[in-house]
Amino acid sequence: MDWRQLSSSVNKGFSTSLQATKERLGRVGQDEITELPQEYKDLEARVDALRQAHLTLLKITKVYESEAYDYPSHIQESLAELSVSLSTRFSSATAGGGGAKAPPEKPAPTHKTLPHALGRAAAGAAAVLAAGDPQAQRGEGGLAAALGIYAGGMEKVAAARVEQDATIRLNYLHPWQQTLTTTIAVAMKARQAVRTSRLELDGAKQTLKSAGAAKQEHARLEVENAEDDLVQKTEVAIALMERVLKNPEPIKHLNELAKAQLIYFAVAAETLSNTQAELEELSLAAGEEIRI
Repeated sequence: MDWRQLSSSVNKGFSTSLQATKERLGRVGQDEITELPQEYKDLEARVDALRQAHLTLLKITKVYESEAYDYPSHIQESLAELSVSLSTRFSSATAGGGGAKAPPEKPAPTHKTLPHALGRAAAGAAAVLAAGDPQAQRGEGGLAAALGIYAGGMEKVAAARVEQDATIRLNYLHPWQQTLTTTIAVAMKARQAVRTSRLELDGAKQTLKSAGAAKQEHARLEVENAEDDLVQKTEVAIALMERVLKNPEPIKHLNELAKAQLIYFAVAAETLSNTQAELEELSLAAGEEIRI
């Protein structure tokens, strides 16, 4: 082990920490703090704004990591189970009597989204109405039939919702988070290296001021080395920050978010349009029956 190198590293670290403490406590004059290039400071501000923009949108869009972001919190799972039970019982009743009955199929996993909840509620309500109404069991109009139509529409909307969320997680959310943890994080790390190097330089300058004649030359060389190091690290940080600001990927990822939403809303709009048209026919027919 090179003890001299280790000792130098420890001394440099102590000097940097001491310099940072003095600045934080206001014990260092502004003229004693090395001024960084204006180009560097401008890039810092722009990268900070870019990072904040990512965090602001991420804070909201992280809801897509869990499909239950619009699921009614008061719903009990027993209601969903009741809906499945009633639907199974109704299907068995309408399939005819006698003979051995096949065991009911294992229900699919219960998705927790608002469209799924609406579909299950409508299907369950239709099953309840149909259980004691032979006419409703034959699908001859009425509220049970309307609820069945609505449930079918919601099932299609719900499937589109699940597909939208999966697409958003894959094509937007994960890449968006990755930009924060890779390119932006690398630039932030390079900026921290610049700050450390600047503190080392200013600490070395303070040491040079107080150095005795015997240590003047060594202290001067330390200042020169620190100046070279700061220039090099500043150049690296500038290059990395410029790369981050010119990165086209975030725009691509935002486009993927909007595209997934567009597809979902288009499917939902078309499905609901067809569903509403069927419901309107039933509504008009029910009104005609009353007038007859």
